[in-house]
Amino acid sequence: MPTPTPALPGDTRTEWVRLRTLIVLRWLAISGQLTAILVAYRFYGIDLDLGLCVLAVGASVIFNLMAVAIFPQNKRLTETEATLTFLFDLSQLALLLYLTGGLHNPFALLILAPVTISAAALRARSTVLLGAAAIALVTLLAFVYVPLRLVTGEVLRIPALFELGSWLAIVIGVVFLGLYSLRVASEIRSMGDALLATQMALAREQKLTDLAGVVAAAAHELGTPLATIKLVSSELADEIDDPDLRADIELIRQQTDRCRDILRSMGRAGKADRHMQQAPLSAILREAAEPHANRGKTIHIDESAGRAQPLILRKPEIVHGLRNLIQNAVDFSRANVWIDTAWTEDHILLRIVDDGPGFPPHILGRIGDPFVRRRSQNDPARPGYEGMGLGLFIAKTLLERSGAELSFANGADPFLHETERPARSGAVVEVVWPCDLIATKPEALGENQPLSASG
Repeated sequence: MPTPTPALPGDTRTEWVRLRTLIVLRWLAISGQLTAILVAYRFYGIDLDLGLCVLAVGASVIFNLMAVAIFPQNKRLTETEATLTFLFDLSQLALLLYLTGGLHNPFALLILAPVTISAAALRARSTVLLGAAAIALVTLLAFVYVPLRLVTGEVLRIPALFELGSWLAIVIGVVFLGLYSLRVASEIRSMGDALLATQMALAREQKLTDLAGVVAAAAHELGTPLATIKLVSSELADEIDDPDLRADIELIRQQTDRCRDILRSMGRAGKADRHMQQAPLSAILREAAEPHANRGKTIHIDESAGRAQPLILRKPEIVHGLRNLIQNAVDFSRANVWIDTAWTEDHILLRIVDDGPGFPPHILGRIGDPFVRRRSQNDPARPGYEGMGLGLFIAKTLLERSGAELSFANGADPFLHETERPARSGAVVEVVWPCDLIATKPEALGENQPLSASG
Protein backbone atom coordinates (compact mmCIF):
# COMPACT_ATOMS: atom_id res chain seq x y z
CA MET A 1 0.00 0.00 0.00
CA PRO A 2 1.19 3.58 -0.60
CA THR A 3 2.81 5.37 2.25
CA PRO A 4 0.27 7.88 3.57
CA THR A 5 1.14 11.51 4.01
CA PRO A 6 1.42 12.47 7.68
CA ALA A 7 -1.71 14.22 8.84
CA LEU A 8 -1.31 17.92 9.36
CA PRO A 9 -3.10 19.82 12.08
CA GLY A 10 -6.15 21.84 11.33
CA ASP A 11 -6.13 25.44 10.24
CA THR A 12 -3.10 26.76 12.07
CA ARG A 13 -3.99 30.35 11.28
CA THR A 14 -6.41 30.53 14.18
CA GLU A 15 -5.13 31.89 17.49
CA TRP A 16 -1.86 33.05 15.99
CA VAL A 17 -2.20 36.66 17.14
CA ARG A 18 -1.02 37.26 20.70
CA LEU A 19 -2.89 39.92 22.61
CA ARG A 20 0.31 41.21 24.20
CA THR A 21 1.77 41.91 20.74
CA LEU A 22 -1.22 44.07 19.79
CA ILE A 23 -1.08 45.83 23.15
CA VAL A 24 2.58 46.76 22.62
CA LEU A 25 1.87 47.98 19.09
CA ARG A 26 -1.07 50.02 20.35
CA TRP A 27 1.11 51.69 23.03
CA LEU A 28 3.51 52.68 20.25
CA ALA A 29 0.61 54.08 18.22
CA ILE A 30 -0.66 55.98 21.24
CA SER A 31 2.78 57.51 21.80
CA GLY A 32 3.00 58.53 18.15
CA GLN A 33 -0.51 60.03 18.14
CA LEU A 34 0.10 62.09 21.28
CA THR A 35 3.46 63.28 19.95
CA ALA A 36 1.93 64.33 16.62
CA ILE A 37 -0.90 66.20 18.37
CA LEU A 38 1.42 68.07 20.72
CA VAL A 39 3.94 68.97 17.99
CA ALA A 40 1.18 70.23 15.70
CA TYR A 41 -0.35 72.30 18.48
CA ARG A 42 2.79 73.72 20.12
CA PHE A 43 5.26 74.11 17.25
CA TYR A 44 3.12 74.59 14.16
CA GLY A 45 0.35 76.63 15.72
CA ILE A 46 -2.51 74.37 14.55
CA ASP A 47 -5.73 75.04 16.42
CA LEU A 48 -6.86 71.60 17.56
CA ASP A 49 -9.62 70.61 19.94
CA LEU A 50 -7.19 69.07 22.40
CA GLY A 51 -9.94 67.76 24.65
CA LEU A 52 -11.58 65.68 21.95
CA CYS A 53 -8.24 64.59 20.50
CA VAL A 54 -6.98 63.43 23.89
CA LEU A 55 -10.33 61.70 24.46
CA ALA A 56 -9.93 59.79 21.16
CA VAL A 57 -6.41 58.73 22.13
CA GLY A 58 -7.65 57.96 25.65
CA ALA A 59 -10.03 55.36 24.20
CA SER A 60 -7.01 53.35 23.09
CA VAL A 61 -5.38 53.82 26.48
CA ILE A 62 -8.48 52.53 28.26
CA PHE A 63 -8.72 49.59 25.85
CA ASN A 64 -5.11 48.63 26.57
CA LEU A 65 -5.46 48.96 30.32
CA MET A 66 -8.62 46.83 30.31
CA ALA A 67 -6.95 44.18 28.18
CA VAL A 68 -3.96 44.05 30.53
CA ALA A 69 -6.18 43.85 33.61
CA ILE A 70 -8.66 41.25 32.33
CA PHE A 71 -6.63 38.86 30.18
CA PRO A 72 -3.35 37.00 30.86
CA GLN A 73 -0.28 38.15 28.99
CA ASN A 74 -0.04 34.94 26.98
CA LYS A 75 -3.61 35.05 25.66
CA ARG A 76 -3.96 34.40 21.96
CA LEU A 77 -6.88 35.96 20.16
CA THR A 78 -9.40 33.97 18.21
CA GLU A 79 -10.32 35.02 14.68
CA THR A 80 -13.38 36.96 15.88
CA GLU A 81 -11.54 38.64 18.77
CA ALA A 82 -8.66 39.73 16.55
CA THR A 83 -11.06 41.06 13.90
CA LEU A 84 -12.97 43.10 16.49
CA THR A 85 -9.68 44.43 17.88
CA PHE A 86 -8.57 45.60 14.45
CA LEU A 87 -11.99 47.16 13.84
CA PHE A 88 -11.59 49.12 17.08
CA ASP A 89 -8.16 50.37 15.96
CA LEU A 90 -9.59 51.42 12.59
CA SER A 91 -12.48 53.26 14.24
CA GLN A 92 -10.22 55.01 16.76
CA LEU A 93 -7.84 56.15 14.02
CA ALA A 94 -10.74 57.32 11.84
CA LEU A 95 -12.14 59.34 14.77
CA LEU A 96 -8.78 60.99 15.33
CA LEU A 97 -8.47 61.77 11.61
CA TYR A 98 -11.99 63.25 11.68
CA LEU A 99 -10.87 65.64 14.43
CA THR A 100 -7.65 66.57 12.61
CA GLY A 101 -8.57 67.36 9.01
CA GLY A 102 -9.64 64.04 7.47
CA LEU A 103 -7.76 63.30 4.27
CA HIS A 104 -6.03 66.67 4.52
CA ASN A 105 -4.04 65.11 7.36
CA PRO A 106 -0.94 63.36 5.93
CA PHE A 107 -1.20 60.71 8.67
CA ALA A 108 -4.37 59.35 7.01
CA LEU A 109 -2.08 56.82 5.33
CA LEU A 110 -1.76 54.98 8.67
CA ILE A 111 -5.23 53.53 8.16
CA LEU A 112 -3.48 50.90 6.01
CA ALA A 113 -1.76 49.38 9.06
CA PRO A 114 -4.66 47.37 10.60
CA VAL A 115 -5.64 45.94 7.21
CA THR A 116 -2.08 44.87 6.41
CA ILE A 117 -1.61 43.19 9.80
CA SER A 118 -4.95 41.45 9.42
CA ALA A 119 -3.99 40.12 5.98
CA ALA A 120 -0.79 38.64 7.43
CA ALA A 121 -2.42 37.00 10.45
CA LEU A 122 -6.11 36.33 9.75
CA ARG A 123 -8.23 34.58 7.14
CA ALA A 124 -9.24 36.23 3.90
CA ARG A 125 -12.82 36.86 5.00
CA SER A 126 -11.67 38.86 8.04
CA THR A 127 -9.28 40.87 5.87
CA VAL A 128 -12.05 41.58 3.35
CA LEU A 129 -14.26 42.83 6.18
CA LEU A 130 -11.54 45.09 7.56
CA GLY A 131 -10.61 46.32 4.07
CA ALA A 132 -14.21 47.21 3.32
CA ALA A 133 -14.48 49.02 6.66
CA ALA A 134 -11.27 50.96 5.97
CA ILE A 135 -12.44 52.02 2.50
CA ALA A 136 -15.83 53.08 3.91
CA LEU A 137 -14.20 55.14 6.66
CA VAL A 138 -11.75 56.80 4.27
CA THR A 139 -14.60 57.66 1.92
CA LEU A 140 -16.56 59.14 4.81
CA LEU A 141 -13.53 61.16 5.92
CA ALA A 142 -13.32 62.68 2.45
CA PHE A 143 -16.62 64.47 3.12
CA VAL A 144 -17.02 64.68 6.89
CA TYR A 145 -14.19 66.08 9.03
CA VAL A 146 -13.13 69.00 11.20
CA PRO A 147 -10.91 71.30 9.08
CA LEU A 148 -7.39 72.02 10.21
CA ARG A 149 -6.97 75.67 11.24
CA LEU A 150 -4.04 77.72 12.35
CA VAL A 151 -4.39 79.88 15.46
CA THR A 152 -4.65 82.82 13.04
CA GLY A 153 -7.85 81.31 11.61
CA GLU A 154 -6.36 80.21 8.29
CA VAL A 155 -7.74 76.86 7.06
CA LEU A 156 -5.16 74.29 5.95
CA ARG A 157 -6.52 72.50 2.91
CA ILE A 158 -4.89 70.61 0.07
CA PRO A 159 -6.22 71.08 -3.49
CA ALA A 160 -9.26 68.99 -4.44
CA LEU A 161 -7.24 67.02 -7.00
CA PHE A 162 -4.68 66.09 -4.36
CA GLU A 163 -7.46 65.13 -1.97
CA LEU A 164 -8.90 62.82 -4.60
CA GLY A 165 -5.43 61.42 -5.17
CA SER A 166 -4.99 60.79 -1.43
CA TRP A 167 -8.32 58.96 -1.26
CA LEU A 168 -7.49 56.90 -4.34
CA ALA A 169 -3.99 56.08 -3.05
CA ILE A 170 -5.36 54.87 0.28
CA VAL A 171 -8.06 52.74 -1.37
CA ILE A 172 -5.57 51.19 -3.79
CA GLY A 173 -3.15 50.68 -0.90
CA VAL A 174 -5.80 48.86 1.13
CA VAL A 175 -6.60 46.53 -1.78
CA PHE A 176 -3.02 45.98 -2.98
CA LEU A 177 -1.34 45.58 0.42
CA GLY A 178 -4.18 43.39 1.62
CA LEU A 179 -3.91 41.04 -1.36
CA TYR A 180 -0.12 41.09 -1.29
CA SER A 181 0.07 40.29 2.42
CA LEU A 182 -2.57 37.58 2.06
CA ARG A 183 -0.64 35.89 -0.73
CA VAL A 184 2.73 36.07 0.99
CA ALA A 185 1.33 34.91 4.33
CA SER A 186 -0.53 32.06 2.62
CA GLU A 187 2.65 30.85 0.91
CA ILE A 188 4.61 31.07 4.16
CA ARG A 189 1.96 29.06 6.00
CA SER A 190 1.82 26.51 3.18
CA MET A 191 5.57 26.12 3.23
CA GLY A 192 5.53 25.77 7.02
CA ASP A 193 2.86 23.06 6.86
CA ALA A 194 4.72 21.28 4.09
CA LEU A 195 8.01 21.35 5.99
CA LEU A 196 6.18 20.01 9.03
CA ALA A 197 4.84 17.13 6.92
CA THR A 198 8.37 16.51 5.64
CA GLN A 199 9.78 16.38 9.15
CA MET A 200 7.00 14.01 10.23
CA ALA A 201 7.66 11.73 7.27
CA LEU A 202 11.38 11.67 7.97
CA ALA A 203 10.78 11.08 11.68
CA ARG A 204 8.50 8.16 10.85
CA GLU A 205 11.10 6.61 8.57
CA GLN A 206 13.79 7.13 11.19
CA LYS A 207 11.62 5.48 13.85
CA LEU A 208 11.11 2.47 11.60
CA THR A 209 14.86 2.25 11.08
CA ASP A 210 15.54 2.52 14.81
CA LEU A 211 12.85 -0.06 15.54
CA ALA A 212 14.46 -2.43 13.08
CA GLY A 213 17.73 -2.08 14.97
CA VAL A 214 16.02 -2.82 18.28
CA VAL A 215 14.33 -5.89 16.80
CA ALA A 216 17.62 -7.17 15.41
CA ALA A 217 19.35 -6.63 18.73
CA ALA A 218 16.57 -8.46 20.57
CA ALA A 219 16.75 -11.36 18.14
CA HIS A 220 20.50 -11.59 18.63
CA GLU A 221 20.43 -11.34 22.42
CA LEU A 222 17.59 -13.84 22.89
CA GLY A 223 19.24 -16.41 20.65
CA THR A 224 21.63 -17.63 23.35
CA PRO A 225 19.09 -18.23 26.17
CA LEU A 226 16.73 -19.97 23.74
CA ALA A 227 19.53 -22.26 22.61
CA THR A 228 20.29 -23.02 26.24
CA ILE A 229 16.65 -23.83 26.96
CA LYS A 230 16.52 -26.19 23.97
CA LEU A 231 19.72 -27.96 25.00
CA VAL A 232 18.63 -28.46 28.60
CA SER A 233 15.17 -29.63 27.57
CA SER A 234 16.71 -32.17 25.17
CA GLU A 235 18.89 -33.58 27.97
CA LEU A 236 15.91 -33.77 30.33
CA ALA A 237 13.82 -35.55 27.72
CA ASP A 238 16.51 -38.23 27.41
CA GLU A 239 16.70 -38.79 31.18
CA ILE A 240 12.99 -38.77 32.11
CA ASP A 241 10.90 -41.89 31.63
CA ASP A 242 7.53 -40.42 32.66
CA PRO A 243 5.51 -40.05 29.40
CA ASP A 244 3.54 -37.05 30.66
CA LEU A 245 6.64 -35.14 31.72
CA ARG A 246 8.40 -36.07 28.50
CA ALA A 247 5.43 -34.70 26.51
CA ASP A 248 5.66 -31.42 28.42
CA ILE A 249 9.38 -31.20 27.72
CA GLU A 250 8.79 -31.90 24.04
CA LEU A 251 6.25 -29.06 24.04
CA ILE A 252 8.88 -26.78 25.55
CA ARG A 253 11.33 -27.79 22.78
CA GLN A 254 8.72 -27.13 20.09
CA GLN A 255 7.89 -23.70 21.46
CA THR A 256 11.58 -22.92 21.73
CA ASP A 257 12.00 -23.76 18.05
CA ARG A 258 9.01 -21.57 17.27
CA CYS A 259 10.52 -18.64 19.18
CA ARG A 260 13.78 -19.19 17.32
CA ASP A 261 12.02 -19.05 13.95
CA ILE A 262 10.10 -15.89 14.91
CA LEU A 263 13.25 -14.14 16.08
CA ARG A 264 15.11 -15.25 12.97
CA SER A 265 12.46 -13.72 10.70
CA MET A 266 12.38 -10.55 12.80
CA GLY A 267 16.13 -10.27 12.71
CA ARG A 268 16.16 -10.83 8.95
CA ALA A 269 13.60 -8.03 8.48
CA GLY A 270 15.16 -5.61 10.92
CA LYS A 271 18.86 -6.26 10.96
CA ALA A 272 20.68 -2.95 11.43
CA ASP A 273 24.33 -3.77 11.45
CA ARG A 274 26.83 -1.89 9.31
CA HIS A 275 26.08 -4.11 6.33
CA MET A 276 22.44 -2.98 6.38
CA GLN A 277 23.29 0.70 6.68
CA GLN A 278 24.52 0.59 3.11
CA ALA A 279 23.38 -1.48 0.17
CA PRO A 280 23.67 -1.72 -3.61
CA LEU A 281 21.72 0.87 -5.53
CA SER A 282 19.25 -1.68 -6.93
CA ALA A 283 18.53 -3.01 -3.43
CA ILE A 284 17.62 0.48 -2.23
CA LEU A 285 15.35 0.90 -5.26
CA ARG A 286 13.62 -2.42 -4.63
CA GLU A 287 13.05 -1.46 -1.00
CA ALA A 288 11.59 1.90 -2.01
CA ALA A 289 9.35 0.33 -4.67
CA GLU A 290 8.18 -2.62 -2.57
CA PRO A 291 5.01 -0.96 -1.13
CA HIS A 292 3.80 -0.23 -4.68
CA ALA A 293 4.72 -3.55 -6.32
CA ASN A 294 1.22 -5.07 -6.06
CA ARG A 295 -0.93 -2.18 -7.22
CA GLY A 296 -1.64 -3.44 -10.73
CA LYS A 297 1.29 -1.62 -12.35
CA THR A 298 4.59 -3.12 -13.49
CA ILE A 299 7.72 -1.51 -12.05
CA HIS A 300 10.82 -2.18 -14.17
CA ILE A 301 14.02 -1.68 -12.16
CA ASP A 302 17.29 -1.52 -14.09
CA GLU A 303 19.46 -4.10 -12.38
CA SER A 304 22.46 -3.34 -14.64
CA ALA A 305 23.32 -7.02 -14.90
CA GLY A 306 27.00 -7.74 -15.22
CA ARG A 307 28.07 -4.43 -13.72
CA ALA A 308 29.30 -3.85 -10.21
CA GLN A 309 26.73 -1.52 -8.67
CA PRO A 310 27.79 1.24 -6.32
CA LEU A 311 27.08 0.84 -2.63
CA ILE A 312 25.11 3.78 -1.25
CA LEU A 313 24.10 4.80 2.23
CA ARG A 314 20.69 3.53 3.29
CA LYS A 315 19.50 6.81 4.76
CA PRO A 316 15.83 7.14 5.78
CA GLU A 317 15.44 10.34 3.75
CA ILE A 318 16.71 8.61 0.59
CA VAL A 319 14.39 5.62 0.96
CA HIS A 320 11.35 7.72 1.80
CA GLY A 321 12.05 10.29 -0.89
CA LEU A 322 12.45 7.66 -3.60
CA ARG A 323 9.33 5.89 -2.35
CA ASN A 324 7.30 9.06 -2.81
CA LEU A 325 8.63 9.57 -6.35
CA ILE A 326 7.83 5.97 -7.26
CA GLN A 327 4.38 6.29 -5.72
CA ASN A 328 3.65 9.38 -7.79
CA ALA A 329 4.75 7.53 -10.95
CA VAL A 330 2.61 4.50 -10.09
CA ASP A 331 -0.40 6.69 -9.26
CA PHE A 332 -0.45 8.34 -12.69
CA SER A 333 0.95 5.61 -14.92
CA ARG A 334 -1.21 3.49 -17.20
CA ALA A 335 0.61 0.18 -16.80
CA ASN A 336 4.38 0.62 -16.50
CA VAL A 337 6.99 2.50 -14.50
CA TRP A 338 10.68 2.38 -15.44
CA ILE A 339 13.49 3.07 -12.98
CA ASP A 340 16.82 3.47 -14.80
CA THR A 341 20.21 3.94 -13.22
CA ALA A 342 23.59 5.12 -14.41
CA TRP A 343 26.78 6.10 -12.64
CA THR A 344 30.26 7.38 -13.16
CA GLU A 345 33.16 7.91 -10.79
CA ASP A 346 31.68 11.25 -9.80
CA HIS A 347 27.90 10.98 -10.01
CA ILE A 348 25.03 8.55 -9.56
CA LEU A 349 21.95 9.18 -11.75
CA LEU A 350 18.47 7.80 -11.25
CA ARG A 351 15.62 8.31 -13.72
CA ILE A 352 11.97 7.42 -12.98
CA VAL A 353 9.69 7.37 -16.04
CA ASP A 354 6.06 6.29 -16.44
CA ASP A 355 3.67 5.83 -19.34
CA GLY A 356 0.99 8.14 -18.00
CA PRO A 357 -0.16 11.56 -19.23
CA GLY A 358 2.85 13.36 -17.76
CA PHE A 359 3.00 16.55 -15.76
CA PRO A 360 0.50 19.24 -16.80
CA PRO A 361 2.48 21.84 -18.79
CA HIS A 362 1.16 24.79 -16.78
CA ILE A 363 2.64 23.47 -13.50
CA LEU A 364 5.83 21.92 -14.84
CA GLY A 365 7.90 24.85 -13.64
CA ARG A 366 6.30 24.82 -10.19
CA ILE A 367 6.72 21.15 -9.34
CA GLY A 368 8.23 20.74 -5.93
CA ASP A 369 6.29 23.60 -4.37
CA PRO A 370 3.90 22.54 -1.60
CA PHE A 371 0.20 22.17 -2.41
CA VAL A 372 0.82 22.72 -6.13
CA ARG A 373 -2.35 20.77 -6.99
CA ARG A 374 -5.43 19.49 -5.26
CA ARG A 375 -6.20 16.09 -6.71
CA SER A 376 -9.28 14.03 -6.18
CA GLN A 377 -8.82 11.02 -3.97
CA ASN A 378 -11.59 9.13 -5.78
CA ASP A 379 -10.23 9.16 -9.31
CA PRO A 380 -11.14 5.77 -10.86
CA ALA A 381 -8.06 6.01 -13.07
CA ARG A 382 -5.86 5.83 -9.98
CA PRO A 383 -7.50 3.32 -7.62
CA GLY A 384 -4.47 3.12 -5.35
CA TYR A 385 -4.07 6.86 -4.98
CA GLU A 386 -4.35 8.03 -1.39
CA GLY A 387 -4.04 11.78 -1.76
CA MET A 388 -0.28 12.41 -1.54
CA GLY A 389 -0.69 16.11 -2.20
CA LEU A 390 2.66 16.78 -0.57
CA GLY A 391 4.41 13.76 -2.05
CA LEU A 392 6.62 15.55 -4.57
CA PHE A 393 7.50 18.33 -2.15
CA ILE A 394 8.45 15.82 0.56
CA ALA A 395 10.46 13.76 -1.90
CA LYS A 396 12.28 16.80 -3.28
CA THR A 397 13.05 18.17 0.17
CA LEU A 398 14.29 14.86 1.59
CA LEU A 399 16.41 13.96 -1.43
CA GLU A 400 17.93 17.44 -1.64
CA ARG A 401 18.82 17.06 2.02
CA SER A 402 20.89 14.02 1.03
CA GLY A 403 22.72 16.10 -1.58
CA ALA A 404 20.69 15.23 -4.68
CA GLU A 405 19.61 17.52 -7.49
CA LEU A 406 16.15 16.87 -8.96
CA SER A 407 14.69 17.83 -12.33
CA PHE A 408 11.20 17.23 -13.70
CA ALA A 409 10.13 16.89 -17.32
CA ASN A 410 7.78 15.03 -19.65
CA GLY A 411 8.83 12.14 -21.83
CA ALA A 412 6.75 13.40 -24.77
CA ASP A 413 4.53 16.27 -25.77
CA PRO A 414 1.33 15.81 -23.70
CA PHE A 415 -0.73 17.09 -26.65
CA LEU A 416 0.32 14.27 -29.00
CA HIS A 417 -2.28 11.76 -30.13
CA GLU A 418 -2.26 8.43 -28.33
CA THR A 419 -0.97 6.65 -31.41
CA GLU A 420 1.97 9.05 -31.66
CA ARG A 421 3.13 8.79 -28.06
CA PRO A 422 6.15 6.57 -27.29
CA ALA A 423 6.04 3.97 -24.53
CA ARG A 424 7.87 6.19 -22.06
CA SER A 425 5.70 9.22 -22.66
CA GLY A 426 4.78 10.22 -19.12
CA ALA A 427 6.48 12.10 -16.33
CA VAL A 428 10.27 11.98 -16.05
CA VAL A 429 12.06 12.63 -12.77
CA GLU A 430 15.84 12.66 -12.66
CA VAL A 431 17.80 12.47 -9.42
CA VAL A 432 21.56 13.05 -9.45
CA TRP A 433 23.88 12.62 -6.46
CA PRO A 434 27.60 13.34 -6.20
CA CYS A 435 29.25 10.03 -5.35
CA ASP A 436 31.17 11.46 -2.42
CA LEU A 437 27.90 12.24 -0.61
CA ILE A 438 26.10 8.87 -0.69
CA ALA A 439 28.43 6.25 -2.19
CA THR A 440 30.54 4.04 0.07
CA LYS A 441 33.40 1.66 -0.58
CA PRO A 442 33.26 -2.06 0.20
CA GLU A 443 36.08 -1.78 2.72
CA ALA A 444 33.98 0.71 4.67
CA LEU A 445 31.90 -2.20 5.92
CA GLY A 446 34.68 -3.37 8.20
CA GLU A 447 35.51 -6.88 9.17
CA ASN A 448 33.03 -9.35 10.60
CA GLN A 449 33.25 -9.56 14.36
CA PRO A 450 34.04 -12.99 15.83
CA LEU A 451 31.23 -14.70 17.64
CA SER A 452 31.57 -15.04 21.39
CA ALA A 453 31.85 -18.44 22.96
CA SER A 454 28.35 -18.11 24.38
CA GLY A 455 26.82 -17.17 21.01
